[in-house]
Amino acid sequence: MSRVAIVTGANQGLGFALAEGLVQRMAAGDVVYLTGRSGDRLRDAATRLTVPVADTGTHVLDVRDGAAVAAFAGELRDRHGGVDIVFSNAAARLTPQTPWSELIEPFVDTNNLGTTRMLRAFSPILRPAGRLLVVASDFGTLNNLPTSLHDRFDTATMSLDDVDATVLAWRDAVLAGTAGAQGWPDWINIPSKVGQVAAVRVLARDRREADKRTDTLIAAVCPGLIDTAASRPWFDDMSSAQTPAQAATDPLRLALNPVSPDTYGELVQLGRVRPWL
Repeated sequence: MSRVAIVTGANQGLGFALAEGLVQRMAAGDVVYLTGRSGDRLRDAATRLTVPVADTGTHVLDVRDGAAVAAFAGELRDRHGGVDIVFSNAAARLTPQTPWSELIEPFVDTNNLGTTRMLRAFSPILRPAGRLLVVASDFGTLNNLPTSLHDRFDTATMSLDDVDATVLAWRDAVLAGTAGAQGWPDWINIPSKVGQVAAVRVLARDRREADKRTDTLIAAVCPGLIDTAASRPWFDDMSSAQTPAQAATDPLRLALNPVSPDTYGELVQLGRVRPWL
């Protein structure tokens, strides 16, 4: 059976590198769907793929649109019977000197609610031995939050709806100017990434036993610092940053290699599990 992969945010940066790596490493007859918000950019990205082996497709998808995410999952289920590899990679940018109150709503809608929309839509059609991977970062561990906030992300008892509610409550506190008084870090990427990893942990908790029997992996991945247009404004020295292709190497190993049981439901960086706490 041919395998099916999708990458969100695939027209540039890490998303493009992930899509290119899949197209090169998967087999003839497999298909990799590049998705993003601009059809023109996706078509341009598809023409830039080098040494392709697998087939490619493009699909305009905005992860802020829950109905569109669900519809695309249904389309792939009907066309292919399911999916085998999903990289949930779409992310909104942060820009220096812009107040958090102006950035927080699209940031949460894309990075956090977009993640849970992808998990809800694509986990039911993930085939045995599939991979559902959320691109996050090492900010996404609970020890990046003060202990007073740890119980907000009790992933042993939460549902995905609970994760969404917690993230939205934080977003509302940022908008109201009360987040600092509640103990939330000023850097909004931290609670956002914790929310993404929490969502992965919650979904994996409920699927763990069945997935272990079928070599299926659900995990979050930290690719490390990447030299992209999104990251350059935040760093004076990018000399140690990876290219997107370099940063894609380890996530692609997770997607294509046999599962290491200790990575299931965890945040993985450079092949190693980052402790949740």
